[in-house]
Amino acid sequence: MTNQYKIFPLGDAAVTLDMGNTISETLNQKALAMQQWLLAHPFEGLKDCLVAYSSLTLLYNPVIIKKYYKPADTVFAWVADLLQEAFDKALSTPTASRDVIRIPVCYEEPYAPDLAALAREKQLTTGEVIHLHTAPVYNVYMIGFLPGFSYMGEVHERIAMPRKQYPAPVNAGSVGIAGSQTGIYPLNSPGGWQIVGQTPLRLFEPFAPEPVKLQAGDRVQFYAISKNEFMEYIQRL
Repeated sequence: MTNQYKIFPLGDAAVTLDMGNTISETLNQKALAMQQWLLAHPFEGLKDCLVAYSSLTLLYNPVIIKKYYKPADTVFAWVADLLQEAFDKALSTPTASRDVIRIPVCYEEPYAPDLAALAREKQLTTGEVIHLHTAPVYNVYMIGFLPGFSYMGEVHERIAMPRKQYPAPVNAGSVGIAGSQTGIYPLNSPGGWQIVGQTPLRLFEPFAPEPVKLQAGDRVQFYAISKNEFMEYIQRL
């Protein structure tokens, strides 16, 4: 893994360590390992520790840090040193990982409004697209855009597809493809991803003990269900 990275401030209350603007499971695992190290070695004033594809961002309260630690230099420099320590000391991979999470998806109409067009564009049958989409175990790289929106990758190159030119209304649970990524919309929202299916599962429940059902570092595999099975899931939830 590369040791090249840069550390920079985001305003006066956040610092990012960026290992490169790229989709890389190796770098994402390093960011997750750094997150675990920092959460195991917290400091007064730490507010959050956010993982992205190949970066880690610390949100903090600079007033509390000044009060407790009286840094000789700026607060940014103090936190940047801590981030560098996390980079040096964190293991290459997180110390724990979850089992593969299997998520049911209905790839039938009306739950897959863009599936047929994607298949035509790629000169595949819809069945081939479904097979290619359900075969891999995907890495959840990050959560963002909406509460609980999971950025996963990477899809097979034969079904990679650009975003739509213009956003369209998307239903909660919709499963989309954008470039080499796949993801699940947790809420009704405008969106530009190619919608190839929909899961009946609720991936964001604001009043649940764990509101967000997927986390960075999770491993996910989709499996196809029929329209009738989709409705049976809905009735049980």
